[in-house]
Amino acid sequence: QVQLVESGGGLVQAGGSLRLSCAASGRAASGRPFNNYAMAWFRQAPGKEREFVASVRWAGSDKNYADSVKGRFTISRDGAKNTVYLQMNNLQPEDTAVYYCAAREAGWGRNGYDYWGQGTQVTVSS
Repeated sequence: QVQLVESGGGLVQAGGSLRLSCAASGRAASGRPFNNYAMAWFRQAPGKEREFVASVRWAGSDKNYADSVKGRFTISRDGAKNTVYLQMNNLQPEDTAVYYCAAREAGWGRNGYDYWGQGTQVTVSS
């Protein structure tokens, strides 16, 4: 079973920065190692549906971002640590949400993720 544990959320003023981390452990029933996974960040604000934020191929450099965060957020991964990061700069109140890490064993994209973390709260004050 794959486990994803997020950390790094908190309260920040508008214009500030945070870096979220997602530590991955375990292995899926398929036995596929993490270097074949795609990883992503999603977020869900109160009263809204969960939305895609960013994704990265674990074994490559391909990255994809939602338009709302492009130029402000950067997704990266450390293969040696099985950890994915989301560097968030110039945060705005509309970025306030619970942020979730997700993983999928095959393919890459904005949906179809198999595993999810428990989420970490990000609150941006104006």
